[in-house]
Amino acid sequence: MNDWNDKIIKEFRANSGQVGGQFAGAPLLLLHTVGAKSGQTRINPVMYQKVDSGYAVFASKAGAPTHPDWYRNLIARPQVKAEIGTDTIDLVARVAVGDERERIWSAQKATYPGFADYERKTTREIPVIVLEAAP
Repeated sequence: MNDWNDKIIKEFRANSGQVGGQFAGAPLLLLHTVGAKSGQTRINPVMYQKVDSGYAVFASKAGAPTHPDWYRNLIARPQVKAEIGTDTIDLVARVAVGDERERIWSAQKATYPGFADYERKTTREIPVIVLEAAP
């Protein structure tokens, strides 16, 4: 885990899921994935959007040319956990496609214009991942 993530995770846990700085007031969750190669648990703070079937998260990596590591991890192992507020829940990840992806992505860009900036900075399609309750 890098220092930047470490600080956000500590602040999130110390304040029942609330953080300051650039994420102040934004919906943030801590996504627990299992490393595709290492098998080790990884935790990443990510913004989310509540959707009918669960939560949507965005593999934007601030517009970098490659997907974030956590995205590759959840593609390899879609069973994940998420800390939302003070709760930790088991979820299953799936990549949104077509109209579903467009609807969720458009809403995210409208609410948080920084995501539109990320989209402009990269040539890749930024994946939208839906996290749903584990069966």
